Amino acid sequence: MADILKLEMVTPYKRVLSEEVDEIIAPGALGELGILPGHTPLLTTLKVGELTYRKGGAAFHVAVNWGYVEVEEGKVTILAETAEPADEIDLARAKAALGRAEDALKKLEPEDKQFRIMEAALERAMIRIQVAARKAR
Repeated sequence: MADILKLEMVTPYKRVLSEEVDEIIAPGALGELGILPGHTPLLTTLKVGELTYRKGGAAFHVAVNWGYVEVEEGKVTILAETAEPADEIDLARAKAALGRAEDALKKLEPEDKQFRIMEAALERAMIRIQVAARKAR
């Protein structure tokens, strides 16, 4: 059994990272998912949330937006719609998106088509702000 995991994270636009890590905590659709070396093979879905991985005692944070996690023999592949490491998030842009989503939701009724879209935008903006705050620590 290996002592490390090979983490590959890609979006439709680019490879976000390729690292050897000690542990991964991902926002699975049914709850947080912890992955350590030797984990059983698995394929599951991701929800909007904060993915954390640990490498040599340091924790790194990534905002992810829907996708899939595949675990197989020491390798974890994350296929995400979007993924932004904490140090790449534009906090001002995330706060502006949060404000726009909040304003839109105030004007919409829950049965409006745009309501769910704006709820998802609000959730993404909140996660991006949360993850961006991690880089300041």
